[in-house]
Amino acid sequence: MTLWTALVVTAVGCYLLKYAGLAAPRKLLDNPWLRRFATAVPLALLAALIAVEAFRGEGQALSWDTARMGGLGAAVLALVLRAPFLVVIVAAAAVTAGLRALGL
Repeated sequence: MTLWTALVVTAVGCYLLKYAGLAAPRKLLDNPWLRRFATAVPLALLAALIAVEAFRGEGQALSWDTARMGGLGAAVLALVLRAPFLVVIVAAAAVTAGLRALGL
């Protein structure tokens, strides 16, 4: 399979998946269980992505990076204090950069 074939197949698959969501019957969308599921899935995927990236090491190994954990802690603290999202990102980046500058 060439790169262009994989690209076209992926694009068509994404389009069909998006269309399936738009073409879903109203009765299915009004189901309370499905609403809870649709609300929880993006949060779970985002949490999993954050966890994997926070502990990512060399290759497939997980490792502890003090600077990265400090930045994650600063982001969590800013979120708890209900800071705007841009402030959360800047705080996390500043703490991580500061800890890296200190050699941690």
